[in-house]
Amino acid sequence: MIAVPEPELTEREVIERAVAMRPALLERQPETERLTIYPKDTHEEFLRAGFYRMLQPRRYGGYSFGLPTFYRVVTEVARGCPSTGWALSLTAAHVLQVASVFEEKTQDELFGDEGDFRAASTATPVGVARPDGDGHVVLDGTWSYSSGSPYSTHYVGQTLRAPEKPEDPPGPLMLFVAPRSAWTLLDDWQGVLGLRGSGSHSIRLDEARIPAHFTREASLLDLPVEGGSVGSKLHGHPMYAGRAASFFHGELAALMIGTAYAAADEYARIIAERPLVLDPGRTRADLHDYQRHLGEALAAIRTADAALRATADDWMAACCDNVSGRAPFTTAVDNRLALVFVTAGRLAWDALQGILFRTAGSRHARDGARMQRYFRDAATIWSHLGPTMAEPLARRVGRDRLGLPSDDIPLIS
Repeated sequence: MIAVPEPELTEREVIERAVAMRPALLERQPETERLTIYPKDTHEEFLRAGFYRMLQPRRYGGYSFGLPTFYRVVTEVARGCPSTGWALSLTAAHVLQVASVFEEKTQDELFGDEGDFRAASTATPVGVARPDGDGHVVLDGTWSYSSGSPYSTHYVGQTLRAPEKPEDPPGPLMLFVAPRSAWTLLDDWQGVLGLRGSGSHSIRLDEARIPAHFTREASLLDLPVEGGSVGSKLHGHPMYAGRAASFFHGELAALMIGTAYAAADEYARIIAERPLVLDPGRTRADLHDYQRHLGEALAAIRTADAALRATADDWMAACCDNVSGRAPFTTAVDNRLALVFVTAGRLAWDALQGILFRTAGSRHARDGARMQRYFRDAATIWSHLGPTMAEPLARRVGRDRLGLPSDDIPLIS
């Protein structure tokens, strides 16, 4: 057992800490983009606040807070700085999958003596895992878009099992965890439209050897959790028997909603400070149209937020049902939850780009303007959340409801 840094820390307190950081995160936005990752001061504050340990098992020095709390903190951090929220979320999240499917021996070694665990990840498989005959596997390749990698202690990636014979194709997907000593961070996160400060660098494993038990034949987007998992038994918590695909979509929705809230905050500031050309004693905030724009946007964002929170509760309930034997956490349930998260993200995106950005004024679309930054960041989030996932998810959910097979509809082309 690893001691929890603050044994009495509550979920409410950790959310309040995220809210309290908003002014500092707002101020650091330009520096975060310049550095391509949030500053070390922010990282140290996250460490002290316990943000990286929210989903980590208490056995290994974490808090085992539920999904609703995790998403709420991500939303609040993204409201201060979307890039920072993205990097935090995609660094603190993957402990959940590691704690769910790896055996106790592996988890003991990965979490070490202090429970210092932060892991970037990508779902795209790269290369093959070659056994070296000495209880290790050799990994070689470059895994791109590894958000949060500059502050990660580990990397959670996917590869393919090497074929037994040279003429055979590579084997099934393999999930692996590589300690920081096994990989190199590449300085290649530049020239992107949005999320410029998300630390989404590539990582390179150059003929790296990791213990074979740091690998598991499994897909990150289809973890073997039906009926319970290694993690739910080891940690006595149903959260460690949840499916990952809907969980990841919930992260993206939380980030989009936080970014939309940030845009609404900026919009309120803009219209309150912008004098009318023909009546400089009044501002745009005095005009009915701008009041209506802001009200409609806030209604959509808050509706999206309510859907996010309710569906996070549903995800937790599905985990409980799965472990208790009442109902398995199936792919169909995963699809249904994921589609609600996608829809929540769409509501927030439509409010941001269709109301707030559109009516804020062209001067706020210039470089250095917060509204421009929020639009760029939200557009990048939507490129993950919407175009490639919404349509196939909707078809899957519809076919599941009609009793038709849906597994043949790919979620990622």
